[in-house]
Amino acid sequence: MAGILAWFWNERFWLPHNVTWADLKNTDEATYPQAEDLYLACPLAFCIFMIRLVFERFIARPCAMGLKIQASGPQKAQPNAILEKVFTAITKHPDEKRLEGLSKQLDWDVRTIQRWFRQRRNQEKPSTLARFCESMWRFTFYLYIFTYGVRFLKKTPWLWNTKECWYNYPYQPLTVDIHYYYILELSFYLSLLFSQFTDIKRKDFLIMFLHHVATISLITFSYVNNMARVGTLVMCLHDAADVLIEAAKMANYAKCQILCNLLFAMFAVLFISSRLGVYPVWILNTTLFESWEIVGPYPSWWVFNLLLILLQLLHSFWSYLIVKTACRAISKGKVGKWNPLHVSKDDRSDIESSSDEDDSPPPSQKHHSSATNGTNKNHGTNGYLTGVPYSDEH
Repeated sequence: MAGILAWFWNERFWLPHNVTWADLKNTDEATYPQAEDLYLACPLAFCIFMIRLVFERFIARPCAMGLKIQASGPQKAQPNAILEKVFTAITKHPDEKRLEGLSKQLDWDVRTIQRWFRQRRNQEKPSTLARFCESMWRFTFYLYIFTYGVRFLKKTPWLWNTKECWYNYPYQPLTVDIHYYYILELSFYLSLLFSQFTDIKRKDFLIMFLHHVATISLITFSYVNNMARVGTLVMCLHDAADVLIEAAKMANYAKCQILCNLLFAMFAVLFISSRLGVYPVWILNTTLFESWEIVGPYPSWWVFNLLLILLQLLHSFWSYLIVKTACRAISKGKVGKWNPLHVSKDDRSDIESSSDEDDSPPPSQKHHSSATNGTNKNHGTNGYLTGVPYSDEH
């Protein structure tokens, strides 16, 4: 184990040439980032998760009820043993051949079976109330941490001159503000990483998981090798747009459509301009070129910049989805009336609509013959479900 630790904490990987860990030990005159400081983030991540549960139960939920957001979930599919077995053991999205076979087996219309599978899939999805509470928690945290970051950074010289991130590097003392900012951000993203498996499942699950891993790695890397100054710039820049998208989703769930549209438009402009404009021009420029000129490259420098470039690729992917979402919403809506958060599931990714179910009233049902099932014509496990055309995309 000692050999593994010595290999992992190799000074020639983590630190510039002629710098050792002994040079960055805390003294009475200065305090520097220490790797063991990050252990605090693990119990704090659990505390943040518990705070979230309390917040959603006693703050977000009453706010949602005050906005008349209902706690009821999607309509449940009528019990049917045969279809349930197919759904749980074979497929949740039966193809045309299987649908025809089930139609003959049950003497049901194909569209009725399609609707049953759609209702059964939606049955596992959370209610609008749960979505609202999750978004309100994220909105509250992002708003707090972004406000804190702005108030802290406006007093620092490296906000106005990014070369200050590298002057006298790595002998830059760790302040209380930087330490608090880092530990809180790391704890929050650790809580998101683990809660992602229990939160609302979205189409971009793997992309978001990769994003959280890259963010945690960046925070850890920049703290351990004392790139904390540029790290604070990266964190603050990313928190800005996250505030607006969570606010837009809250407005969407509350059916405040004009506010939702306005917030989404502001989010799209801020996201694309900050992450495709400010981020490469301001952040990547200083980490790739200014640091090369002032400090020079070394192994962890390359890893740090590769992670930053990975984030840029994710920014490009999400910007594409945002533009596609907006264009699809405009093309489907009327002039002056469009809903960017109510688009197909293939496009919306994390920007989901307020409901995934079709709430249209059912038409007349197809009738069984009494010889077929010997039970009530419109009830029982082999009874009929409403037969309406539907689409998994709305």
